[in-house]
Amino acid sequence: MRKTFFVATLAGCLVAPTASHAEDAAPPPPYTLTGNFTLASEYIYRGIGQSNRKPAIQGGIDFTHSSGVYVGSWASSISWLSDQSSFWPGTPGVSAPMEWDFYGGIKNTLANDFSYDVGVLTYYYPGSYPDGFVSPNTTELYVAGGWKTITLKYSYALTNLFGATSPLDTTQKASDSGSYYVDLSGSFDLGEGFGLVGHVGYQKVKGALGADGSSADYTDYKVGLTKDLLGFSLGLSYIGTNANGDVGQFYHNAYDKDLGKGRVLFTVGKTL
Repeated sequence: MRKTFFVATLAGCLVAPTASHAEDAAPPPPYTLTGNFTLASEYIYRGIGQSNRKPAIQGGIDFTHSSGVYVGSWASSISWLSDQSSFWPGTPGVSAPMEWDFYGGIKNTLANDFSYDVGVLTYYYPGSYPDGFVSPNTTELYVAGGWKTITLKYSYALTNLFGATSPLDTTQKASDSGSYYVDLSGSFDLGEGFGLVGHVGYQKVKGALGADGSSADYTDYKVGLTKDLLGFSLGLSYIGTNANGDVGQFYHNAYDKDLGKGRVLFTVGKTL
């Protein structure tokens, strides 16, 4: 009897704390806070070079509530605004080495792996600009629908688009609001930490032309591989466009570069 009582008591001592810890365990927080950091061989946005074929440093932070509401901020080094100073009429003395984005919205996954995402995004370019310079700051509304890892997204500019102007217009009138971008993207798990990514998009720029009268509208595409390695995410992709980037056209910069020309992009990123 004593032996039985001792064993029962010992078992109770071992089990009881476990039950107590389970009861005391706090529920998961109703939100997540994550950060990210990336080194890129170049900053390319919607197929167009933003850093004159030079490396870029990027990073951001995101707050997401269990309801699906989220807010976040992301930034990258750039050079495209200062690059144009000696090329675009009326734009000397521009110094803007950074893009700083702010966004918020709501997204959720529905039945049968369908999802939605609705929000607003502001692109902010802190720096110094000459009097009369058209502000590049831009605000877009976006709505996206997805199925599993495939997403279709539509972004609509409430302001002029990145300060886009036409050299044919000596008043430096900005592009009109109402420019838009349609984006179809997908990612596919290949196993062993490898992934395949693909994208095609169309950018409509209202009210802006190249010096030769060529359109600023274009289509861009991307195909690439990703690899998870030692806690980092590696990316290697090819990005191309049909943007007009010859001399005198909209996407040709002061350093004689076609900003939409096809090229390879390499990235190293980490989520914190």
